[in-house]
Amino acid sequence: MSGTADRPRLSVYRSLTNMYCQIIDDIDGRTLVAVSTGSPELKAQLKSGGNIAAAAALGKVLGEKALAAGIKKVVFDRGGYKYHGRIKALSEAAREAGLQF
Repeated sequence: MSGTADRPRLSVYRSLTNMYCQIIDDIDGRTLVAVSTGSPELKAQLKSGGNIAAAAALGKVLGEKALAAGIKKVVFDRGGYKYHGRIKALSEAAREAGLQF
């Protein structure tokens, strides 16, 4: 899976305590947008970074930052994680915020 300038890759990593997302242009090797549950804008409002509510909040912030950076379409790289729980909550919140994938 690879991201381009037209359609960058949305990469997701989850640990037990946090989630991390990056929107990456693989051709140039640049990270265009990055956010995690440990980021200052989310950490203050979350009790835990490793639950479904935190994943949904992360997806919303990610979608807003991506749209602000001019990114509307991405390729979703779930990193081998099954599409349920936190991964599903993150993707649905990002779609509601305006990202298309």
